[in-house]
Amino acid sequence: MIRMYDKSKLEEIESEFQRWKKECLDKSIETLPERDKPFFTTSSVPIDRLYTPLDQKDFDYVDKLGLPGEYPFTRGVHPTLYRSKLWTMRMFSGFGTAEETNERYKYLLHHGETGMSVAFDFPTLYGHDTDDPESEGEFGKCGVAISSLKDMEILFGGIPVDKISTSMTINGPAPIVWAFYIGMAENKGISPNQISGTIQNDILKEYIAQKSYIFPPEPSMRLIVDTFEYGYKEVPRWNTISISGYHIREAGSTAVQELAFTLANGLEYVRAAVERGLDVDKFAPRLSFFFNAHNDLFEEIGKYRAARRIWAREMKETFGAKNPRSWWMRFHTQTAGVSLTAQQPHNNIVRVTLQALAAVLGGTQSLHTNSMDEALALPSADAARIALRTQQIIAHESGVTNTIDPLGGSYFVEWMTDFMEEETYKYFDRIESLGGVIPAINKGFFQREIADASYRYQKEIEDKQRIIVGVNEYGTEEPVKIGLLEMDPEGYKRQTERLERIRKDRDKKKHEEAMDRLMKVAEGDENVMPAIMQAVHADATLGEVTGVFREVFGEYKDPAIF
Repeated sequence: MIRMYDKSKLEEIESEFQRWKKECLDKSIETLPERDKPFFTTSSVPIDRLYTPLDQKDFDYVDKLGLPGEYPFTRGVHPTLYRSKLWTMRMFSGFGTAEETNERYKYLLHHGETGMSVAFDFPTLYGHDTDDPESEGEFGKCGVAISSLKDMEILFGGIPVDKISTSMTINGPAPIVWAFYIGMAENKGISPNQISGTIQNDILKEYIAQKSYIFPPEPSMRLIVDTFEYGYKEVPRWNTISISGYHIREAGSTAVQELAFTLANGLEYVRAAVERGLDVDKFAPRLSFFFNAHNDLFEEIGKYRAARRIWAREMKETFGAKNPRSWWMRFHTQTAGVSLTAQQPHNNIVRVTLQALAAVLGGTQSLHTNSMDEALALPSADAARIALRTQQIIAHESGVTNTIDPLGGSYFVEWMTDFMEEETYKYFDRIESLGGVIPAINKGFFQREIADASYRYQKEIEDKQRIIVGVNEYGTEEPVKIGLLEMDPEGYKRQTERLERIRKDRDKKKHEEAMDRLMKVAEGDENVMPAIMQAVHADATLGEVTGVFREVFGEYKDPAIF
């Protein structure tokens, strides 16, 4: 144990602090009172006026901080961080048809994007084909429509998927969409062991926050563990899950709730895989995470640093992982969509800059910056380019990439990191007392916690305890003067005609055999991924494959929670 401060020095600091308070601070406040407002974080955590070694009396350098690239990884999982390699600049993009989105991808790559990130429309997220009656009115509005292997081939046409990684934000039908991607690569002559990327594949947070689930928790967990196993055997460079706090935060949670609920979900996935009989050191190195970056710079930085430390400890001590790579928390960050305002949208550029800076100072491996117009529409090309340039300016002009964990050792940052850790373990205890993550979901615990936090935040805005520039202060009557994205009006017709041709032209016998096998595998207990791959190569559509699983597994109905 290496304590930073000995008792006698702390006593000296305490004496000096009390002298300063009496002789300097109190006199200053008499003539210049502090502002009449609450001093708290975005998550309503009260903040003291000053942090000193007195707030870190038992701070153990090795146990709490350590060195970069070494356990407990508070300062980062890489010894050199951005001095060796910048984070992946991965802009989350997708709208309309595969053709339109492919053009946007090439535009972003031309302007310096270094990783792909696919946003899917709601029919795709729910496992429906574009021409399904359930999809009516939702085609391409919040992402790209992908209903078939052919769509995926068009989406990545002319893009070297063996040289650039791809992240796909898909959950309920994640194994199927992943199979489309693998099949697309194979049809290009690229082996699955050459492709890299991430599928989000995090169903637990769907029940908690985003709600784009399809199947009940138990079969959904089976599908996820199947992807873990298939991934380390067949697609070894792929992250088979991105355990996501982003949508939990977007639903209105605090930073602590985002951290605690995300890590609790992550530990539940590890537990399920270990119970299946998988070796933790085979699948854990390919687990990844996805966090939000909100407005409070120091709260976010403390969150990321605490996340690494907690995950390393749990993987090492709770699950007995031996491979240091299994202890690593690697994460992608996206700036806070919920913080963007329709009023004065140019202000969003400043918000996103601060949020992106927090992610970088917190040691993210990958980053998406939201565009200024996203409170109004999907991003225009110009707005997306500005968002990408924001990352590039931070990377090349700010100086924050010159040293590792530049805020490490700050009394305030270390206090915040410890606070995040302590509060997270309190939530772990509460979740455990309810029987674990899935019982807590069924009891509405997570939903109530997030709803309460969201209500409190909104009330603070309405009471002007919290100022949102351009919304409840500093408003103008000027109309919005930015160009918004317009999609191809013929896109829906083109998409549905392609689906019709696929169903008409495919090998009927090959398709029937693949679907029969898929049904048998789903009804049994073997890994579903090989059967999904067979169905995909037989030109089965997303809706058809999902339909088999709906028939076998049933559909989840969210319980009414009051």
